[in-house]
Amino acid sequence: MSMLETKKDILERSDYDYNFRRMVYFNRKARKVFSVEAVEDHDENWLQARIGEENGPQEWRFYFTREPSQAVQQELVSELE
Repeated sequence: MSMLETKKDILERSDYDYNFRRMVYFNRKARKVFSVEAVEDHDENWLQARIGEENGPQEWRFYFTREPSQAVQQELVSELE
């Protein structure tokens, strides 16, 4: 099993879905978004730690290799909610 498949399994077991158009994994309940690049660039421990992080009930967290602009964040939230 490749490293990316292992990470994909971690995300799927944690109820993350994949958005093909945006190339992100997201979880509406957890209010978190991971870019494919961030998942590829970090190891499983990093991914599991970020999945386990707490955030406020109205706050979305974005895990990207480069911080997305406010406009991109707002677009994603609007699209995913």
